[in-house]
Formats: sequence, C-alpha cells, structure tokens
Amino acid sequence: MYSDKTILITGGTGSLGRAIVNEAINRNAKKIIVYSRDEYTQVEMGRILDDPSIRYYIGDVRDYTRLYRVMDSVDFVVHCAALKHVDVAERDPIEAIATNIDGARHVINAAIDRGVKKVLAVSSDKAVNPINLYGATKLCADKLFIAANAYSPKKTAFSVIRFGNFVGSRGSVIEYFRRLKSKGSLTLPITDCRMTRFFIKLQDAAELCLDMIPTIDGGEVITPKMPAYYMYRVAQHIHPEATLALCGIRPGEKITEDLIIQDDANRTWDCGEFYITMPRPDDMCYGDRVPTDFHYNSLDAAGESKLSDLEVLLG
Repeated sequence: MYSDKTILITGGTGSLGRAIVNEAINRNAKKIIVYSRDEYTQVEMGRILDDPSIRYYIGDVRDYTRLYRVMDSVDFVVHCAALKHVDVAERDPIEAIATNIDGARHVINAAIDRGVKKVLAVSSDKAVNPINLYGATKLCADKLFIAANAYSPKKTAFSVIRFGNFVGSRGSVIEYFRRLKSKGSLTLPITDCRMTRFFIKLQDAAELCLDMIPTIDGGEVITPKMPAYYMYRVAQHIHPEATLALCGIRPGEKITEDLIIQDDANRTWDCGEFYITMPRPDDMCYGDRVPTDFHYNSLDAAGESKLSDLEVLLG
C-alpha cells in the first residue's frame, strides 16, 4: 500500500509522530517527510533513524507557505502537530489557537492546493464536550477538517482520529510517575481518586493511523476502542510502595473524559475495533449502528477494564 506513496507527518518528531514514522518504515513507504519546528529533535531523531526514505524539514504549521512547499507530490498527510498540554493552553491561549486552529487551517489549504489524496488529523478525547482551551481548539480543528471535504470534492479526503492518553509519550502522566519513582520519591500526586482516563500504546495508535488512511473517504471521525483506568490505580501499579497525595484538580481538567457523547449516537457506527462517527445521520457506514442512547466515556470503560490488562498496557 505504501511502497509507492509519500507520507508527510506534521509534528513528526513528537511521540506519536515518531511511532508513525517507524511504522511507515516498516511498511516500506517510498518517502517519509518529517515536518516539525524543533531543529534539535530532528537532529536527534536523524541519528537514531538513519533511513534513506526519511526527509527532515524544519517548519511550523502556522506557516502556510512552508507547508505548501513541503507538500509537493505528497500522497498522504498525518497531522499530529499541536500544543497539547491543558495547563499550557490555559496560560497561553493565543499560542494554542495559532497552532491548533490556524495550523489546522493551513494544513487543509496546503493539502487542497497541492492535491494531497488523504489527510488524517489526530485529535483528542478532550475535544469532546470541551471545558478547557486545549479541548476547544481541538474541537475547532476537528470541525475544520470535516468541513474541508466540502471544499475538495473527490480530490482530497479529510478525516479525524481521536485517541486518549498515549502510553510512553513524552510529558505524559505515566512518564511523570515513572520519573518520580526513579528519583526515589515515595509520594505520587493524584488530582482526584475518581479520575479516569483512556489509554492506548503509541505503537497501536501508529498502526491504526496507517491502517485507516487507505480506507477513509472523508468526513469520518474514527474512535478506537481503548481501555480506561482510574488514575490512582495506574499510579499504584507503577509505584506500589508510594503514598498517593491528593493535590486537587487543575484548571480545565475533567474527572471523566468522553470520546463519543449521546448526541452523536445517531451518527455513529460500531465497526469492530473502533467506532466511526459520520457527518450526518443519514450517512452510511460499514458496521452496525450504535443504540440511540449510546455514549463512550472513561468512567464506564474503567468499570469494564481488568487490572491484569493494565499490567500488559504499562509493560
């Protein structure tokens, strides 16, 4: 599928971006373009991944002209670039808007103008019923990508894929807990014992992104089925000897995260290992329609998850 294709990954030096690059190498992609704004991480990544199929380009998704240049002859785009930390977005909302919303608009315009075949935008559970600035910017970006299909009929297909927390990503709470353990700390901070989150391994997310690109027609919001766990149980598993210290919920945080809300049930289909939400209720999709009262949130999923699976997830 990818042996004669060129794929561009925005935010390609980030945790998910790197995993997608590795997976694209495994699938013998003809050319892999890593697009990001951090020179150091590109140099570091190039020393580790010295593969002839990879091209590294310095650039920012805020720069349409640069995106237009690097999308020359690109077949597929996976859009990972974003400002992702809730507290950072709350503190610097203008920067989050410039990257997450304006950047999405530039990716869309460059892809249409260059005739890219398919674009898959990576989204977050925080885009569903957002209460923080980060989630609001991701929701806006999702809407932009889905609406972009109207501007590019039968030319460029735009779809969205939503994930929860990535296991193994830089800056994640799991990495934070492990770092505290390695430093000998006997205390792990927990915001609230009721808090639950969805989790997925980076490798699984990368594989799903590349699996889905050939199948998308444009307009789909893809939601993989992921396990969810209480955060205090995650902390206990990582560092059983530590005492958990309640530190309170930070501004913009939720107790429970949603991936699909009941209002979207009439547009959602169960496709086995993932759900697909279509733009309109009368849009057809393979799989089975979910019940009209269906919703997918981390509290319900945590009640169904097994602690033995948590050990496999965290490794």
